[in-house]
Amino acid sequence: MRFIAGLLVFLTHALIGSALFASNFQMEYMGLIIQGGWAALVYFFVLSGFVMTWARRPSDTAGTFWRRRAFRVFPNYLVTLVAYIAVLGLVLHIPIQGRTVLVHLLALQSFVPDLENRIAFNPPAWSLSAELFFYLCFPVLIRLVDRIRPERLWAWAGGVVAACFVTPLLAPALLPPSKPIEGLGWPELEMWVIQQFPPIRMLEFVLGMILAKIVMSGRRIPLNFGAAVGIFVAVYAVSPLIPERLNMAAIHVVPIGLIILTAASRDSRGRSPGWLGSRLMVKLGDLSFAFYIWHYMIVVHARQWLGTPEGWSTPVGFAVLGLLFAATLAAAWLQFTLIENPMYRRFATSRRRRTLEAAPVR
Repeated sequence: MRFIAGLLVFLTHALIGSALFASNFQMEYMGLIIQGGWAALVYFFVLSGFVMTWARRPSDTAGTFWRRRAFRVFPNYLVTLVAYIAVLGLVLHIPIQGRTVLVHLLALQSFVPDLENRIAFNPPAWSLSAELFFYLCFPVLIRLVDRIRPERLWAWAGGVVAACFVTPLLAPALLPPSKPIEGLGWPELEMWVIQQFPPIRMLEFVLGMILAKIVMSGRRIPLNFGAAVGIFVAVYAVSPLIPERLNMAAIHVVPIGLIILTAASRDSRGRSPGWLGSRLMVKLGDLSFAFYIWHYMIVVHARQWLGTPEGWSTPVGFAVLGLLFAATLAAAWLQFTLIENPMYRRFATSRRRRTLEAAPVR
């Protein structure tokens, strides 16, 4: 499912950030397209908390956990950051400030209120900055989540969901006025706090942790995977009627959480995951991180090399979209094969730990 979420983000930026169609196709479906990108980010954040909790090792220390996450994220992140800096500075001749480079090298951009600096290089990478903050907090968060009694897990999940709704509703009253974002009309500070400020988006990560505990503790789940997908489709359909402050994340939290919860519950009972568990989808899932972190370079910057800035007819526009997808997938495969997977296998676990794990049990 990770690749499906990555594909939704790809489509969001390809259809909104690039002029592919000379017709009004993109404008007519903009609201529907944006919802897919926002829902995908909720999926990534909830899934991350779920997987970190599900896959943690009893022997883990904070250091070993942070090491594994760092070598999963930073090789991809730094390679693409260098590529973006090179393209923007050397090819497009856009002025680059050293302070902005330093903030992005340290993956702290999601904490920067100024939108221009926050998305200076690879705009979607703000979510990786937020994820790294979640990982930093995870050793403390998991201790707190572990203290929740099994019979209270559902209540705590409901409380976190309520917080996801309350926060965007309170933000306008608590924040000072700020300039509107060009093309969106949203106050810049409000958009930052609701959509990209890590401590706020960490609510979704914590929800994922609690959902993992629900499955692990064997608590009853009152619906199945198909019903969860149905709820998601229904919420997606009515999303244009919902205030934008809730559209960015809040309305998707429950359906996305239920999809992850029911899918994991089904898998834990040994039931077949169907086509989502096929070798192809699992492989695409492996490529999803590299796909996500490369797609903006290709659908926005590389698209300019194709010319025709006014866009193409609808059939040709979709053909170009397919070309951009293939190029992004190829870049993701190269990055995963040559950088992400080798670096993780080689450095995510210390040599001493690998030696101890490989030693025969006596």
